[in-house]
Amino acid sequence: MSLRFVQLRSTEGARVVAAADESGDAWRIDGVASTYELAQSAIERDSTLEAEARQRASAERIDLDRALVDLRILAPIDHPDSAHLHLTGTGLTHLGSAESRDKMHRAAAAGSATDSMRMFLLGVEGGKPRDGEVGVQPEWFYKGDGSSIVAPGAAIPSPDFALDGSEEPEIAGIYLIDSEGRPRRLGYCLANEFSDHVTERANYLWLAHSKLRPAALGPELLTGTLPPDVRGTSRILREGRTLWEKPFLTGEANMSHSLSNLEHHHFKYALFRRPGDVHVHFFGTATLSFAAGIQVRAGDVIEIAAQPFRLPLRNAVARVDSAAVAMQAL
Repeated sequence: MSLRFVQLRSTEGARVVAAADESGDAWRIDGVASTYELAQSAIERDSTLEAEARQRASAERIDLDRALVDLRILAPIDHPDSAHLHLTGTGLTHLGSAESRDKMHRAAAAGSATDSMRMFLLGVEGGKPRDGEVGVQPEWFYKGDGSSIVAPGAAIPSPDFALDGSEEPEIAGIYLIDSEGRPRRLGYCLANEFSDHVTERANYLWLAHSKLRPAALGPELLTGTLPPDVRGTSRILREGRTLWEKPFLTGEANMSHSLSNLEHHHFKYALFRRPGDVHVHFFGTATLSFAAGIQVRAGDVIEIAAQPFRLPLRNAVARVDSAAVAMQAL
């Protein structure tokens, strides 16, 4: 049976880790203050997160709904050194994901098939290889390190040089590299892979720039197998009213790539198998408010919810000043 792991602060301000079962019953886990510590312990003891959570279960029950309202829930994963947590992702991985991207780039391609559409079709043809085979590699991008993670309820900072800042509702895989250099999948979380779509639309080669933005992670780390058909809702609220709302689909049944193929092409690089590092890898989406002509503003609230996750992800958007960079020669 899968469990949900939540990092939060107690009412006294101390960091704690809670585990919750499918009924929503949540308890504090003794002896650790982070899911990173819990995962390292499970690896060292040749155990699992679920077994560790039950063995370390305290009698203290935790009201996760109350903690979410009180803004005490943290992102479900972090690292003692944020430089050793990598935020990366893949695009054009979902059936239907090419439509929005293709519209953005079609004019620049003068009517011919865009690179986006060609990349998408490669995934449709070869993104779900048979057992023992390697499928086509997906589009891949880098978002930042652990300092780029935004907790549930916290504001997502959009830099003043950004031309846009809007949501991408996704599921992300969370991984820890063990002492032998093997990726260990801890589980999955809801995610808002916040991006600058105006910059990307201007020139596809600016995709790398458009992705260097913060990302919000949902409250729960879900263990076990991700359901093949995950259905959720993405919503933009302005001044308390729903400005835009649309269902989104994810999970392998709605994707042109298998999760194992996405994982293979990320972790095939030795750089990403450094012991002790954490990886948060975004699996992509097919639903964007930007494609519907919505321009997200500072103060707007982005809400993403999907089963089997119990708790939604909500974050307001904030415009922030960028630090001036004065280059000096030594």
